[in-house]
Amino acid sequence: MRKPLPTTLWLLLGMFLLGAGGTAAAAGLRDFDGNPARIGDFTGQERWLVVMLWASDCPVCNAEVHQYNDFHTFHSDSDARVLGISLDGAARQDAARDFIRRHEVIFPNLIGEPADVAGLYRQLAGRPFAGTPTFLIYNPAGELVAQQVGAVPVNLIEEFIGR
Repeated sequence: MRKPLPTTLWLLLGMFLLGAGGTAAAAGLRDFDGNPARIGDFTGQERWLVVMLWASDCPVCNAEVHQYNDFHTFHSDSDARVLGISLDGAARQDAARDFIRRHEVIFPNLIGEPADVAGLYRQLAGRPFAGTPTFLIYNPAGELVAQQVGAVPVNLIEEFIGR
């Protein structure tokens, strides 16, 4: 049985929770080797998945990505993983690669055209894409259970997934 979340956490997660799960659809995403990929390739597998939508020129993304690197390192062998999706597209793929290199990002990353990723977000979350960073959380069964625009402290994600 899960213990109730503190009121403060509920307030912070108020805009974070979705009423219904979403599917992991494809939207022109590819890995950095150019191979087609889908969020669904990473969901399920009996682990939580935290998807971080980011851009190389996003100040918050640059400031916060280390937290998600640490989260992925701590959780990836047990209960959760992180997947990054860059909105830099083909025109800024070098900038996205530099972001990954500069921040020593260890979790897997995909890249897509901004309009394609925004369309995918709308399909999954049921609302327009508002900017980076944006987070999607999938439960171990592969169902989209939460989303948030803006920075999300890792400790809130850990509380949300029951750690």
